[in-house]
Amino acid sequence: MIKILFVCHGNICRSPMAEFILKELVRRRGVQDDFEIASAAVSSEEEGNGLYPPARRKLREYGIPCEGHRAHKMRSWEYEYYDVIFAMDASNIRRLMDMTGNDPAYKIHHMMEYASVYRDVRDPWYTGNFEETYQDLWDACTGYLDSLYHE
Repeated sequence: MIKILFVCHGNICRSPMAEFILKELVRRRGVQDDFEIASAAVSSEEEGNGLYPPARRKLREYGIPCEGHRAHKMRSWEYEYYDVIFAMDASNIRRLMDMTGNDPAYKIHHMMEYASVYRDVRDPWYTGNFEETYQDLWDACTGYLDSLYHE
């Protein structure tokens, strides 16, 4: 089983969107038993909050279930537990490096590296464009699964 953690600043937009998109993609491929997928934040400012309503609406627009999410800051044990940690942007990577002692197990990856686009996942908190963010995450999650299953 591959244990994956998606991380963004507050865990109310990008990282939970990625979590739910990947859960849907693995379900569609029939490989959901091969994965454990979750998300977290590098900050505690949104702790306990649910998925940001426009993010929820965007996922529902594409038929992706997204119930039961509550934001939380990544805990130290999560670094040890998860096999792969996907950060949404360079700022998240810097914070994760500080939190983990510079990623000694080489688990931290930039999300968009699997979309073959070398930039940050566009942040809808600032852009207001949840469609662009959805497409970034869909492309990156699809690219990641294709890399695992050599498609």
